[in-house]
Amino acid sequence: MNPWAPGSACTPSGCVAHTAPPVRPAPALRRTAAFTRELAGALRDGDGIARPEVLRRRARALLDALGVRLEIPDGTVLSAPDGPGARGEPAPGTLVVANHVSWLDAVVLLAVEPVTLLAKREVGDWPVLGPMVRRAGTRFIDRGSLRGLPGTVETLAGLLRTGRSVAVFPEGITHCSAPGGRFRPAAFQAALDAGAPVRPVTLGYEQAGVPSTVAAFVGEDGFGGSLRRVLTARALTVRVRVHPPLRTAPGADDRRSLAARAQALVRGTDPPAHPAGPRPSTPCPAGPRPGDGPPGRAPAAVPAGRAGRDPARA
Repeated sequence: MNPWAPGSACTPSGCVAHTAPPVRPAPALRRTAAFTRELAGALRDGDGIARPEVLRRRARALLDALGVRLEIPDGTVLSAPDGPGARGEPAPGTLVVANHVSWLDAVVLLAVEPVTLLAKREVGDWPVLGPMVRRAGTRFIDRGSLRGLPGTVETLAGLLRTGRSVAVFPEGITHCSAPGGRFRPAAFQAALDAGAPVRPVTLGYEQAGVPSTVAAFVGEDGFGGSLRRVLTARALTVRVRVHPPLRTAPGADDRRSLAARAQALVRGTDPPAHPAGPRPSTPCPAGPRPGDGPPGRAPAAVPAGRAGRDPARA
């Protein structure tokens, strides 16, 4: 095992739970049928799904079919508008960084704005979403290879230089709830190299107004089991909070300080001090359990999402 790889103690049995009674079989079957129709439509789109307006519409339709309500202020965008680049070049794109809870996170970001996603290679082979994310232009990486990391950073920087915005999940693994794992700094080097702004985004999942882990995709959880939980979840809402962009300037930041600033915004905390050594695992936070009283709303989750999986993260 790579000691630098992110880890977590979260497990499906220990962390994931409905915080509202599941829906009855009939509504769950209707959602399943609607999701299947939308997925088939996305496959029929072929390479056309890479068009921003098509991709955004399909992502929103998939969330609607699953019964997931997207809560975000009108007009919200992920890209941070900027002026022209140096020497008449295009303005760089935006590095979008978010906390990671579920395979739904990628769909949520695409429903807000069709950005280029960075995902682990296995996602492209998934029987359900794999073909769609491949055609949508997702870039895939081998997360088990440290030797490939410099090339990944250069690929990200190249995309940003051409004006394309790229979304990554710098925790490197899913977590059931806050505080999650620390933000790995590698992707932030790409923003520094390209002179691109960084847009921190907080994703928070709720059921009937109460923070919920039902959408989490963690540990040895299978995609089918996670999908069934989402299909049967009652009043599931994902709140998206888009924070002010972090501007990058040569000499003003290094990748670690930039990662710490972004992490602090996503979590609503002071920037942490990160040790330089590896962290093999992150303790699982105590998520809401059936029968618990209503917990307070996580301060980092505003309009719009457990750990151990990395379906579409970087």
